[in-house]
Amino acid sequence: MDTAELIENFSFLEDWEDRYAYLIELGKDLPPMDPADKNDQTKVEGCMSQVWLKTQIDNDILTFIGESDAHIVRGLIAVLRIVLSGKTKAEIRHTDVEAVFKQLGLESHLSPTRRNGFFAMVERIQSEAAK
Repeated sequence: MDTAELIENFSFLEDWEDRYAYLIELGKDLPPMDPADKNDQTKVEGCMSQVWLKTQIDNDILTFIGESDAHIVRGLIAVLRIVLSGKTKAEIRHTDVEAVFKQLGLESHLSPTRRNGFFAMVERIQSEAAK
């Protein structure tokens, strides 16, 4: 799935409960993260839940895996994987994640702490892409 398909899928869901359920479903499909990779280096600060992101760069392409102890946050990680993982570092730096976030309708339905956590993950990924 790509970003356009993700936005389209969310647009078909009219109420927040359906979008919430879809977000949780996306999170269930995340690949498992090796427990050894859940450490202080991969932990994302600024998230209310426990969140870990492990990035890898190969030939200027950044990929990442992530995990959280919260279902909704796992869904947000899945959204970020669709939007950012597998892109070049330059593509990641130039992706307007906040615009995608708004197109998905998430800005008005997530608590401020979840929103802050989401953008803490974005910041971590974009920081890795800036290296």
